[in-house]
Amino acid sequence: MGGQKRDRARPAASPEQAQQIALSRALSKTLRHAAASQGIAIDSNGYCLVSDLLTHSRYKSLQATAEQIKQVVESNDKQRFEFDATGAKIRARQGHSINVDVELTPLTPDSLPNVVVHGTNPTAWESIKTQGLSRQNRLHIHMAAGLPGEVISGMRHSAKVLIYINVPKAMADGIEFFRSANGAILSSGKDGTISPEYFLKVTDRAGNSLI
Repeated sequence: MGGQKRDRARPAASPEQAQQIALSRALSKTLRHAAASQGIAIDSNGYCLVSDLLTHSRYKSLQATAEQIKQVVESNDKQRFEFDATGAKIRARQGHSINVDVELTPLTPDSLPNVVVHGTNPTAWESIKTQGLSRQNRLHIHMAAGLPGEVISGMRHSAKVLIYINVPKAMADGIEFFRSANGAILSSGKDGTISPEYFLKVTDRAGNSLI
């Protein structure tokens, strides 16, 4: 009908792209959450041997190769993964629910980014505005040192609600903040939560205040 806009279908992923997406998702699950339950050894710093992944049934079903894993690490738009110095081990840089030390860099008053923002959606905001940000089952609450489109990691590009965190106030109250190797800002909060008292402002993507 005249005047109506039709949704444009996204072009279908090629078989190679689909395989890479599936492999990236499998790596995220293993390295962030499920290595032990999958029977894959993971060390205290979150590293798994690439060779252990390749011999596991999940990765065999994907027909994964060492070269394909390398391509996922190098091409991931959020730089979620990294190899150790030898290239024999791989880990996720953040997002874990399992207790590992991925050697995050602590933020200090002298190393704070200009802004620290948590991105979310309107439905989640309804509970966040009274209960605060929760790390839920993960080790940390994820934030970004910038706005959508400006940062590599720490916020979904689809975020519609932007919660600006008053980091100096939170740090003065003993809440620790860290930066991951791919630039995400992380905090476990206080008892797993960053309460609304530390919200500097909350806006939609157009900059309209929501509080």
